[in-house]
Amino acid sequence: MPYGPASFAPVVMLALLLAGEVANAGGPEPVEFREEDITLKAVVYRPEGAGPFPAVVAMHDCSGLTNASGAVASKYREWAQLLVRDGFIVLFPESYGSRGLGNQCTVRNRPIRPDRERVADANASRRWLDQQPEVRADHISLLGWSNGGSSVLWTVRPQHKTDDKPDFRSAVALYPGCRRLDSTAWSARVPTLILIGAADDVASPQDCEHMVAGAKGRSARISMMVYSGAFHDFDHPNRPPQVRTGYAVSADGSGRIHTGTNAAARADSLKRVPQWLAR
Repeated sequence: MPYGPASFAPVVMLALLLAGEVANAGGPEPVEFREEDITLKAVVYRPEGAGPFPAVVAMHDCSGLTNASGAVASKYREWAQLLVRDGFIVLFPESYGSRGLGNQCTVRNRPIRPDRERVADANASRRWLDQQPEVRADHISLLGWSNGGSSVLWTVRPQHKTDDKPDFRSAVALYPGCRRLDSTAWSARVPTLILIGAADDVASPQDCEHMVAGAKGRSARISMMVYSGAFHDFDHPNRPPQVRTGYAVSADGSGRIHTGTNAAARADSLKRVPQWLAR
């Protein structure tokens, strides 16, 4: 569901976080950091204690980080809480809200691209975490969902490491779009895990399989899991499988997609992802 006025979403998000959620133990803390011509707004979840802790940069999907009420979406809250329990600091940069934009799922020509602006956001987030005394600079990983998952795969291409700071330790992409990446002869410079549903009609599992096969022999380790019968958003905590319309990206071009929780895929991903990030 899209936001209201474009400039309203970031204000609502930060106000609600400061007024409510951030008061809860382990809740999100709003932060900002400057990178060239953009001030990135983000939320960070921290374990208790002084650290140093491994960290994860987490990239939201096309709907943005927050829901229509301005609170961090339930899928991201659950993942953050899971990873915090495992001893990770988790940073969610808000690529859309930081630029005065809301939900982009129905926008065909998106101004914030997974291969440009979102790569910059991921790297800016890594550099910010690198400066935090409670973070292990040698153990910052990258995680993303859908459009954020595509952003992860663009970010870990060899040509997108352009600074002398410690690199990402590893990467995870959940149901990313792989078609454009496949056409670039994609490879990864860090170990990368891809999780996608066999019944996904937003991001093609066949495109991702072809991309991974093409990277064999010239990439860091890649592992891919295709979940039988699973749709897009299979890891959502409580979304009955449903059909949605009006999406800018769909397999058949109609804007009609299937989305919803798949219990088996969700359970496996909740176990598999922390294990991969802990390496």
